[in-house]
Amino acid sequence: MKAFLKQSLVITATLAIAVPAMAGNIIVKGSDTLVILAQKWAEVYMSKHPKTKIQVTGGGSGTGFAALQNKTTDLADASRKIKPQEIEACIRAFNKRPTEYKVCLDGLSVYVSADNPVNELTVEQLTLIFTGKVKNWKELGGTDAPITVYSRENSSGTYEFFKENVLKGADFLAGAQTMPGTAAVLQAVDKDKNGIGYGGAAYGAGAKHLKIKKDAALPAIEPSEENVMKGANGKKDGYPIWRYLYIYINPAIDKGEVAAYLNWIRSDDGQKVVKDIGYYPLPVNLREK
Repeated sequence: MKAFLKQSLVITATLAIAVPAMAGNIIVKGSDTLVILAQKWAEVYMSKHPKTKIQVTGGGSGTGFAALQNKTTDLADASRKIKPQEIEACIRAFNKRPTEYKVCLDGLSVYVSADNPVNELTVEQLTLIFTGKVKNWKELGGTDAPITVYSRENSSGTYEFFKENVLKGADFLAGAQTMPGTAAVLQAVDKDKNGIGYGGAAYGAGAKHLKIKKDAALPAIEPSEENVMKGANGKKDGYPIWRYLYIYINPAIDKGEVAAYLNWIRSDDGQKVVKDIGYYPLPVNLREK
């Protein structure tokens, strides 16, 4: 199921103050890429465990890591790996390195309007577009029209992943339109026939995702589950812009209901929800603690 969901939706508002680790209550904050999945996980889990209340909010991976450091969340959702300075801040806050859990795979997708005749691009062409070195679609086999670039805010893990892995650390062009979440990027691209943006695979409704070539000599690859798995396994015919999505936690509270919930997320039942939402399940060998 691929659908837009309001990214700041709170599954339950039973906690007026964000005090984590209360019995039967779990607070989740962080990645907007993960928020639609985190909301669905919470909904399904609470239906099976009615005494447990799970509160989910987005705000970006950086927001989740800050909340983890401030002890105002139990689970920090992230669409990128934690940075060394964030690890150090957690150690200062609770004297331990946070525990990292891989929770699913994502083929980070590049979106254009359904009316755009361009169907595929190389990673190098993406770099040129998003750094502002290519400004017109005609340079890419499209119509003679200026390219409108839509991006995420710099607190977003998806922004940082794209910058590091596609732009190779270069800055986004100054004129990029910054959007508050992936759903907003997709909505903007859907309405703008000259627009281009990027986001998680589960947000694809309403726009066209491009096939991506690792380089000009290789075929263009669809961000399907099979192709993302090939990319994760290092195969040349795999989708080139894949990533893991993560949950980070203070190991001191990795017990009781919190541990049970994390175990369920990585179980067959939790991973079925991953697939239903539009992301890709973890390989079985990565589901154990």
